[in-house]
Amino acid sequence: MNRYPLWKNATVIITLVLGLLYALPNLFGEKPAVQVSSVKATVKLDMRLQARIEEVLAAVAVKPTGLFFEPNSIRVRLADTDTQLKAKDVIERALNPDPADASYSVALNLLSASPDWLTRMRALPMYLGLDLRGGVHFLLEVDMKGALTKRLDSTSADLRTLLRDKNIRHGGITREGNLLSLRFRDADARDKARLVLADSQPDLDLVEGQDGTDFKLIATLKPTAQKRIQEFALKQNITTLHNRINELGVAEPVIQQQGADRIVVQLPGVQDTAKAKDILGRTATLEIRLVDDEASANPAIMEQAARGQPPAGTDYYVERGGRGLLVKKQVVLTGERLTDAQAGFDSQTHEPAVHLSLDSAGARIFKDVTRDNVNKRMAILLIEKGKGEVVTAPVIRTEIGGGRVQISGRMTTTEASDVALLLRAGSLAAPMDIIEERTIGPSLGADNIEKGIHSTLWGFAAIAVFMTAYYLMFGFVSVAALTANLLFLVALLSLLQATLTLPGIAAVALTLGMAIDANVLINERIREELRNGVTPQAAITAGYERAWGTILDANITTMIAGIALLIFGSGPVRGFAVVLCLGILTSIFSAVVVSRAAINLIYGRQRKLETISIG
Repeated sequence: MNRYPLWKNATVIITLVLGLLYALPNLFGEKPAVQVSSVKATVKLDMRLQARIEEVLAAVAVKPTGLFFEPNSIRVRLADTDTQLKAKDVIERALNPDPADASYSVALNLLSASPDWLTRMRALPMYLGLDLRGGVHFLLEVDMKGALTKRLDSTSADLRTLLRDKNIRHGGITREGNLLSLRFRDADARDKARLVLADSQPDLDLVEGQDGTDFKLIATLKPTAQKRIQEFALKQNITTLHNRINELGVAEPVIQQQGADRIVVQLPGVQDTAKAKDILGRTATLEIRLVDDEASANPAIMEQAARGQPPAGTDYYVERGGRGLLVKKQVVLTGERLTDAQAGFDSQTHEPAVHLSLDSAGARIFKDVTRDNVNKRMAILLIEKGKGEVVTAPVIRTEIGGGRVQISGRMTTTEASDVALLLRAGSLAAPMDIIEERTIGPSLGADNIEKGIHSTLWGFAAIAVFMTAYYLMFGFVSVAALTANLLFLVALLSLLQATLTLPGIAAVALTLGMAIDANVLINERIREELRNGVTPQAAITAGYERAWGTILDANITTMIAGIALLIFGSGPVRGFAVVLCLGILTSIFSAVVVSRAAINLIYGRQRKLETISIG
């Protein structure tokens, strides 16, 4: 007789229940939401802010359907779009009274409407791609000339420091387009400078020249160095964009390189296009400057500076805690000189601290500045849209050499981690321009989903009718196994938090056709055994066992093709391959194990089985 042991039946039942649970969240859809995140290093999210948001919404009779606090954002789920827009306006006015100097990003978003008990089980809906959910698509072009110009400007500062350290006199260093011009009064000084620069600046090509009585040294970046700088600029911009897009709370954004100088950004579910463009286009820079301690200690000067009239050569900023600070305009170092930033502890006081690493040129500059300014304060600023904020302003205790810098004092462990993350994230290595923008509305995405689901359902219905009519009871069991296969596939995609796109829906439809092929092989094999005069019970056993090898071979060859698409494909092709590979695995299990469990349940306990319903 055909019977599964208890553990096999239990395995089938458990997988069906789990499949149902993890596929269930996809039926609830999404609800409009408002997301609040911080846009300043000095402003943090906490439970007090959440309570304030609740109070603001209660004051205008807006009742959220859910309020979720996360480390980087607070999300408010609402009943409908009208309530969402009303809530956004109210929260924006309450949290950002001065729109020109906003502390928080208040963006429109979408959140899953799944019940809390499913969310607590980590049963989440699968992500939907841009073509299904709607959103925005940007094509950004990186200004590679700007990246090279930025590098040449920093190199000129390095050359001045290097020639000064070597006591080589020069008549000035100027940037002229894509080259640096160094002037000297005599050929001997020029020759000495060339030897020094050849050893310490391997990225520069040096050519001698003369302009009247001046002896010149023309320095240009080598082609290999230019290529490396441009590749680094592209990679750093991609990393920075990832950090910034976290403010929008986009699920599974697509940020990838296209060609030598372009970046594709796709933000599924983003409704506020203006907010997305604003965040992507920001150009923040990190600067280290000295604090004017004498002026900062004078109340009269500080009061005047707070009204917009700082002393000449200084800028007025507000540091953590709301205290004013006068910072000198001269920039000591920029974020380009920073190679790493990690949170840690002071080895002596055991207080939380941030450990910075500088490149060789930055280490030399920092050593000179700290030697000349012991017991003075140094401010680390983040400059964005012409406005700056003080990340931290520590006191210089001693000369700091070796390129290892420690920032400590009045910091919690969390603040140290946040400052380190901010410094590591840095700024855009080169400016970018949006050269292409496409918006896919939620209605178009919903239309794509509807058409994709309808095509899959019609295909499923056609298969179900054919199988039931042609194979009778065995056809009905095959359809049930096909349903289980679809359930397992959706559950796996949800569990892995994969992104489903329109090509992914096509892969689902293809998987259904491939999955039923296995059941056709099994059913035909059973029919063949019956025609050979084998008893029904023996025919069922032989049908499943002898068809197994053919099913495995057919699926392995398709899996090889799917893996090739997964490895070498990108974008929609890769999404198609993910669904295809997962569908092959679920189809093998459902066609062989689940269908046989059902057949065993129907026919397995009948000792004297005369006939079976297989057409």
